[in-house]
Order: sequence, then structure tokens, then C-alpha cells
Amino acid sequence: MIKSIKPQNQELINKSQEHQMVISEIPYYGLRAYALFFSRHGTKEKFGQDELNWIVGESMKKKIFSLLLRSGWIIKKSRNSYACISPIKIFKRILTFKIPRIIQEAKKDYAFTGLSAIEIWSDYSYVQRGIEKSPYFIKVLKKDLRYWRSFFNKHKVPNYVNAGSTIGEYVILVIVEKIESIEKDGLKVEKLRKTIRLAKENRLNLYPYNYMRRKYGIAV
Repeated sequence: MIKSIKPQNQELINKSQEHQMVISEIPYYGLRAYALFFSRHGTKEKFGQDELNWIVGESMKKKIFSLLLRSGWIIKKSRNSYACISPIKIFKRILTFKIPRIIQEAKKDYAFTGLSAIEIWSDYSYVQRGIEKSPYFIKVLKKDLRYWRSFFNKHKVPNYVNAGSTIGEYVILVIVEKIESIEKDGLKVEKLRKTIRLAKENRLNLYPYNYMRRKYGIAV
């Protein structure tokens, strides 16, 4: 026999789902639908798919709700009811750092390089990122470029080949024919000696250079 979930337990489950969900950016039609739901109901009131009756067709209605649920902009409260996630939570989570987490799901070889390698090897004593601009420099094999573009696109992470910039978190894919890396803290990163040499070349990196030199006992 399947036991029914008590209301208070369901509330805890909903809160847990809301806490764990990954929030991502959405197309304009989804944004407009969310704006409609939020302007009518805020975050406290529940609503159903019938909110869109006479506005869009049945298939588009299902597409909109599927998009908003999958992207974490609304949460399911019961079989036929939904509620909006707070816009503050949405926009904060869009700008949170997720690349170190999602890249561990990747099936192809890679290596954090350049300033990102300095950041990792110096135990983040050198931090190049903020929510307004957070680049990651990652070496990937030329033959795997299509895989990596698809991988980051799937996770809604802006990505560029060799150069580029945008607001928030993004990836610069550095194309190479061969990768030499070592694992540190669960991430594949360019080798230490090469990273220390890179830090030494720019006096702006003097602090992380001295930190790595003292910690690892390597001078280049």
C-alpha cells in the first residue's frame, strides 16, 4: 500500500526541492509567462495551467510549464498546482558559480589553465572572479570542441573559443592538440611548475606566485 504524504511532510519536501534545484536562464516567452504568474500570485498563492487558457494553445501551455519547472522558476506544489520562486532567489542563483561542479560530469579530457590554474594551485588566495564577471580558462582538445560547446550550452553556461566576455560566469575554451594535467581537489588542472612559471611572468600575480613557491617549495 502506498501511504499518502502528510501536508507538513509535503511542505518540507517542497522546501527541499526548492533549495536543491538548479536555476537557469530562460527564453523570452518563458520570462513573460513567469512575469504574468508572479504579478498575479506572488510567491505565496498557487495557480494552475488553466492560467494560460485563451492565451496560448495547449501544446505551448505545456511547453511553458515544462520550461519553467525545468529551469527552476516555478515549483510544483501538488498534482495540478504550482507556485513562483522568488525573483531574488532566481537572479542570485543564475549568477552563482557552478562550473567547478558541473565539469566533474564531463566525459572528455580538459585542464584548467592560465589564471584559473593559478587560482586553483594557490588555494584561491588569488581570486579573479565576482558575480559580475567570472571567467574560467579551460584547455580542451581540438577534436573535442563540439562536445564541449554542447556540454556548456546544455548547462546554460556562456562559452567562447580562445577569447570572449560576458556578465557573470563563462568559459574560455583554449584549443590544444595535447593536454597534460594533474588532479587537484577533484579538478583537472595544468601542471604546477608551468602554472608557477606563468604567475612569475606577471607581477600582478606576485602574491599567488609567492604563495605557491612557499607552499610547494618550487622556484622557477
